[in-house]
Amino acid sequence: MKKFYHHIVQISGNVITVLAPNVPYYSLAEVVSDQGTSLAQVIRLDGDRVSLQVFAGSRGIATDSRVRFLGHPMRVSASANLLGRVFNGSGEPRDAGPPLSDNQIEIGGPSVNPSRRIVPRNMIRTGLPMIDLFNTLVESQKLPIFSSAGEPYNDLLARIAMQAEVDLILVGGMGLKYDDYLFFHQTLEKHGALSRSILFIHTASDPVVECLLVPDMALAVAEHFAVNENKRVLVLLTDMTNFCDAMKEIAITMEQIPSNRGYPGDLYSQLASRYEKAVDFEGAGSITVLAVTTMPGDDVTHPVPDNTGYITEGQFYLKQGRIEPFGSLSRLKQQVNDATRSDHRALMDTMIRLYADFREAQEKRAMGFRVSEWDTKLLKYGDLFEARMMDLSVNIPLEKALDLGWTTLAECFEPAETGIKSDLIAQYWPKAQ
Repeated sequence: MKKFYHHIVQISGNVITVLAPNVPYYSLAEVVSDQGTSLAQVIRLDGDRVSLQVFAGSRGIATDSRVRFLGHPMRVSASANLLGRVFNGSGEPRDAGPPLSDNQIEIGGPSVNPSRRIVPRNMIRTGLPMIDLFNTLVESQKLPIFSSAGEPYNDLLARIAMQAEVDLILVGGMGLKYDDYLFFHQTLEKHGALSRSILFIHTASDPVVECLLVPDMALAVAEHFAVNENKRVLVLLTDMTNFCDAMKEIAITMEQIPSNRGYPGDLYSQLASRYEKAVDFEGAGSITVLAVTTMPGDDVTHPVPDNTGYITEGQFYLKQGRIEPFGSLSRLKQQVNDATRSDHRALMDTMIRLYADFREAQEKRAMGFRVSEWDTKLLKYGDLFEARMMDLSVNIPLEKALDLGWTTLAECFEPAETGIKSDLIAQYWPKAQ
């Protein structure tokens, strides 16, 4: 029987402080008050002074309430029964299903030993040309989606969840509006992807501490399925800025010395410990992480996207409802581009170069300069490129996207004007009808 501690020395917001010896960091505790039993987590140790964040808030907790430490950190069930289910940030069912208690695993464990990692080599197909053709997503990659507020980043994640060629989808939602949660659930269910998905959803009205648990829960479950079930797992996290804001809120409550813009000084380490869970296991499955990072004020130098960029292997920029070709980067795409089709890299480079020329021609026209015959070709090409490649509603396999790229070039230019090698022109340039 665990010992009860009866004297709470401080209550500050939703954080309570109790005197107790030999308490493990991040362990769980039960707080028993007149209002019932609440779950709490250790977030700070100072000798025998133990600070706990109460999940449901400190309302109704008095200094004579009782605290019992459970001796272990947060755990989550990891079994096939999770598939198709929705849980909150503390692992409790958010849907109408029963709670799960089988095969409990601890969350927040260390990243994988580098010696067990293998070089990423497999493409994850998404059906989106701006990803598959131009910035290929690779198994075990960690990529953020940098977005301004108001962009359809959750729509993009839902599209990827429906179409990605993986075995299992983990969705971790942090600070979501209830409408966004319903959107994810209904979209996956409507398109038949819910049966291979597991959702951990923290809404804006839920306790702040649960926001911090969501990515750890999703990644712990992902690691279980990758290691023990040999599954290719894609983890979709939204929004990591809300996660960091939750860390900042708790740090302020704990009166920690703030760093840049009020965020805690270990912001980089906290983000890295989650992103570094992306891994391709030798002889087992893989974990790939795509995480939305909203940029307050569209400022990429904000501490959250700024620190994220040092950790991850590229980024997608979402602007005006489309994945922006300039700035978006998958640093691992060269690992798979040569293994897809012989024309992949050359076509990708040529189409982006010509789209950059289109942007210059567009600016020239807007400023009233004379538009040359070459500029006219570029303007036609740019409009086709945006409609056929950048529109997020486009859903085609990579091979069809490559063929469509050649068709687009042929509709706007002569073969010699593209600068592509003659052997590729001979093999892939559309034949005149």
